[in-house]
Amino acid sequence: MSKRNTNNSAINTKLRTSFVITIVSISLVLFLLGLEGLIILNANKLSEYVKENLGFTVFLKDDVKEVEMLRLQKYLDAIPEVKSTLFISKDEAAEILIKDLGEDFVSFLGYNPLAASIDVKFHAADATPVTFSKIEKELLGFPQVKEVNYKESLIHLVNEKIYQISIILLVFSLVLFSISIVLINNTIRLMVYSKRFLIKTMKLVGATNNFIRTPFVLKGALNGLLSALVSIVFLTICIYFLRNYLKDFAGNIDIELLGILFLSVILIGMFITSITTFFAVSKYLKLKSDRLYL
Repeated sequence: MSKRNTNNSAINTKLRTSFVITIVSISLVLFLLGLEGLIILNANKLSEYVKENLGFTVFLKDDVKEVEMLRLQKYLDAIPEVKSTLFISKDEAAEILIKDLGEDFVSFLGYNPLAASIDVKFHAADATPVTFSKIEKELLGFPQVKEVNYKESLIHLVNEKIYQISIILLVFSLVLFSISIVLINNTIRLMVYSKRFLIKTMKLVGATNNFIRTPFVLKGALNGLLSALVSIVFLTICIYFLRNYLKDFAGNIDIELLGILFLSVILIGMFITSITTFFAVSKYLKLKSDRLYL
C-alpha cells in the first residue's frame, strides 16, 4: 500500500510539474507576442507624435497690425489639415531667444530685430510635403506674410524613415508570430504525447473521436487562458517599469488600446492552444498501437 501511494504521489508530482512547465512555456511566448504588440502600439503613437510636431513658422511683416495677425491665425485654425497654431509676438520671441542665449541682445542692439510669427502644427495624417507646399503657396499670397519657414528635406526624411520602420516591424511581427505558433505547438504536442496511451485506451473501449478530443481541447483552451493571464501580469509589470523609466516612450499608453492588446493576447493564446491540441489528439487517434512506443 505504501509503495502504491508513493507511485501515485510521484505520478501526481510529474503531472503538476508538466502542467506548470506547459503554462510557463506558453506564457513566455505570449508575453513576447504581447511585448511586440506593445512596441507596435507605441511606435504608432511615436510616429504620430513626431509628425504632429512637424510644422512651419509663418513670419509676419513688421507693419502688420495685431488685429490682422489674429485674423490670419483664425484663418489657419479653420484649415482642416491644421491641428493647432501658436501666435508669438515680437516681444515674446525676444524673451524666448534671450532665455536661450542667456544674454539680452535687445539692449545690446538697441532694437528688437525679430518678427512676430505663427507656429503651425498639422494632424499626423496630413503632415506631408504635399500639404506643406500647398498651404505655403496660399500663405505667401497674403500681404501680411513675410516668409514661411520649414525644412522640406526633414519632412521627406521623417516620412521615409517612418515607412521603413513600419515595414521592419511588420516583418518582425510576422516572424515572431510564426515562431510563437511553432513553440506553442511543440509544447502542446509534448503534453498530448504523455497522454497517448490514455487516448488509445479510450479509443479501444469504443469512445468516439469527438468524445475523446473535447476534454483535451477544452483543457488546451484553459491552459491558453491561464498562460495568457500570466503573460498579462508580466506585461503589466513591464509597462509599470516603462512608465517609470521611459516616460516619453510609454507615458501616454492608451487604456483602450491596452485593453484590446490584453484581449488579443487571451484570444490568441486560447485559439492557438485549442487548434494545436485538436490536431495533436487527432494524430494519436489515427496512430496504430505499435507506433505509440516510438
